Amino acid sequence: MKSLKDSVAVLSGVGPKKVEQLQSLGIETIEQLITYYPFRYNDFQLRQIEEIADQEKVVLKGTVVTEAVVSHFGYKKNRLAFNMRQEHVVVKVTFFNQHFLQKQIHMGEEITVYGKWDSKRQSLMGIKILSSGSQQEGVDEFAPIYHVNKKVRQQTLVDIIAKGIDGYLPLIQDWLPDELVEKYQLLDRQEAVKAMHFPETMSQNQAARHRMVFEEFFEFQMRMQQLRHQEKTSDIGTEILYDNARLKAFIETLPFELTGAQKRVTNEICRDMRSPLHMHRLLQGDVGSGKTVIAAIVLYAAVTAGFQGAMMVPTEILAEQHYLSLTDLFKDAEVKIALLTGSTKAKEKREILAQLANHELDIIVGTHALIQDGVDYHHLGLVITDEQHRFGVKQRQALREKGNHPDVLFMTATPIPRTLAITAYGEMDVSVIDELPAGRIPITTRWVKPQQLNTVLDWSAKELRKGHQVYVICPLIEESESLDLKNATELFETLQQYYAPEFQVGLLHGKMKPVEKDEIMKQFKNNALQVLVSTTVIEVGVNVPNATIMMIMDAERFGLAQLHQLRGRVGRGSDASYCILVSAPKNDTGIERMKIMTETTDGFVLSQKDLEMRGPGEFFGARQSGMPQFQVGDMVVDFDILETARQEATAIWEQPDWQLKNGYQLLAEKMTEIEQAGKFD
Repeated sequence: MKSLKDSVAVLSGVGPKKVEQLQSLGIETIEQLITYYPFRYNDFQLRQIEEIADQEKVVLKGTVVTEAVVSHFGYKKNRLAFNMRQEHVVVKVTFFNQHFLQKQIHMGEEITVYGKWDSKRQSLMGIKILSSGSQQEGVDEFAPIYHVNKKVRQQTLVDIIAKGIDGYLPLIQDWLPDELVEKYQLLDRQEAVKAMHFPETMSQNQAARHRMVFEEFFEFQMRMQQLRHQEKTSDIGTEILYDNARLKAFIETLPFELTGAQKRVTNEICRDMRSPLHMHRLLQGDVGSGKTVIAAIVLYAAVTAGFQGAMMVPTEILAEQHYLSLTDLFKDAEVKIALLTGSTKAKEKREILAQLANHELDIIVGTHALIQDGVDYHHLGLVITDEQHRFGVKQRQALREKGNHPDVLFMTATPIPRTLAITAYGEMDVSVIDELPAGRIPITTRWVKPQQLNTVLDWSAKELRKGHQVYVICPLIEESESLDLKNATELFETLQQYYAPEFQVGLLHGKMKPVEKDEIMKQFKNNALQVLVSTTVIEVGVNVPNATIMMIMDAERFGLAQLHQLRGRVGRGSDASYCILVSAPKNDTGIERMKIMTETTDGFVLSQKDLEMRGPGEFFGARQSGMPQFQVGDMVVDFDILETARQEATAIWEQPDWQLKNGYQLLAEKMTEIEQAGKFD
C-alpha cells in the first residue's frame, strides 16, 4: 500500500546511489521529496526596459548592433561584450568567463538574453543566451530552481520530483480546517504542491506560494500557541516570593536612576517571578539600553527569596564582562557570585561546583560550561540566557533542567519591531526597553566614499593620539573572485604600514580558533592593540569604552541591523564616538540604507525601516535574531500572512477541546506529529 512515508527508492530510476545523493539534501521519503520546494523560478518571459527594476533578473530581446568582443583580465578571466538594441534603446550586454558564446552573437541578428539589469549603466550582466538568430530555445520557460549540491544536479532533482508527484499526489491530505481554506480562498493542497514545482502560469505559482506560506506559518504558530498553552496551564512553576524591601534598597544603591522603560520592564519580570506560573519571557533592549542592570535586579530578587540564579552567555569574553559588571553592582549587597567557563582551572572549578551544590553560591555566570555534566545546583530559581539565539534549543533546555522548572528570561540586543517580536516569539511574553539611559552621547554616523578613505585615516590617527581606539570592519576574510571588496587580511597589512610605528594593529576573523580570538580581544580591551581590523565576528555586547571609532568598509554589503549592531560597539564611554560608513552603493537600496544609518541611532526605528524596505530575507538575518527558518515564507516580506496565522492559531487554542471539533481531526493529528518530532522547539 502506497504511503507518503515510502522511501524515494520506490521510484523508478532511483537506485542506491541516487538515494544516497538525495539524502545529502535531507530527502529520504516521498513526502520530503515533494515538499522540497524551489527557492526561486527562472521566469523567461520577455520584458521591456522601461518596466524593469534595478538589479532585477530579466529576459531582453533585441538586435545585435556591435561585434561581440572578448577581452582578458586577471588570471584566466575573460569578458565578452556587445551592444543590442531594443526599439530605440541600446543596451550593453556583458558575459564573464563565457567567451565561447561569441559564436552565437552575430551583427544584425535578433538575440534573447537572460541576465541582471543595471538601471544606472543601462546594461545587462548576461547569465544565459536563450536564443540567437535561427536558434530558438526555452524563451517561454518558467523553471523551478532548487537548492542542490555537487552530488545532485538540478535536472536530476526535477525529474525525480516529477515522478514523485505523478505517483503520490492523490495521497496528499489537506490538514488545514476547511473554514480557513474557504475564509482565505487558499488553493487545495494537492493543487498547491504541484504548482509549487510545475506552475503553468505566474498567477498559479503565486497562489500556490500564498497557500504554502500560510500553511507554514500556521503550523509554526499552532506550535507556539501549544507551547504557550502548556506553560500557562501547567501547575509546574517556581513561585519566587522575593523580599520587596531588600530589592528596593538594592535598587537605591545603584549609581544611577533607572529609566522609565527599565522600571516598567523590571516590574513585568518581577510580576512573573512572583506568579506560581512558569516565566518564559523575552527581554529586548537596544545596544546600551541597560539590560545588564535589569538582569542584576531580578537575579537579586531571586536571591532574596532563597533561590540561586544562573546567567549563560555565548562567549568567555562576554561571561567575564558580565561577571565583572555584576560583581561591581553587588559590591554593597550580600551576594556570592562566581564565574565558570571552559578556561576555569580544574581546582577552582571543583571549588565552584561544590559551593554551587551546597548553596554557598547565589549566582553563577558562565558559558555553556554551566550545563555540563557534574554542574549541580542546590536551588536554581532563575535562568537568564543572554543573546539567546546563539545557543541551540537543547543547550537552553539543558540549563532549565538543572533546576526544578526555574523561571526563564531570554535577553537580546537585536531590536525587532514589537509586532513582529510578538508574532515570531509567539510562545513567550515580550518586554522591551525602548529608552536609552540619560547622559549617553549619541554616536555620530558619517557616510563617506572610498576615495575619501585617506582623509578618514588621517582623522582617525588624531583620535588615536588622544588615547582612543578604532575598529575597522570588513565583510570578507580573503580575496573573492566574485566580489570586489576590501578584505580583512589585505586591509590589516595596509593599516599596519599606515599606523606604524606609532600604533599597534590587530586582526580578528572567523577562521581563527576561539582561544586566538579571545586573546586578540583581550589585547584590544587592554589597549595593547589600538586598531582592530575584523570581520563581523566582533561580539555583540563586548565592552571597550576606550573605542570611539567604528569604521565599516563596503558598508552597503551589510544589513541595517548588522550595521547598527556594529555601531553599538562604540559609544560605551564618556567620549564622543563615531561610526564611519565607507561605501559606494551600486543601487537605490544601498543608498537608502546609508541615508537611514546617518539619520537615526534608534535600533527600533531602524528595525521598522528594515521591515518597511522589505529586503528579501534581510531583516536582521533570521539566524542572527534567533528567528525560525522557513522553507517558503519570509517573516518580513510575508508579515501580514504571519500575523493572520498567529491570530487564527490563537483563536483555535482559546477554544477548549478544539481537537474534538468536527473538521479538526487532521489538524489535531498534525499537531501531535509536530510535537513528537520536536519541530519548532
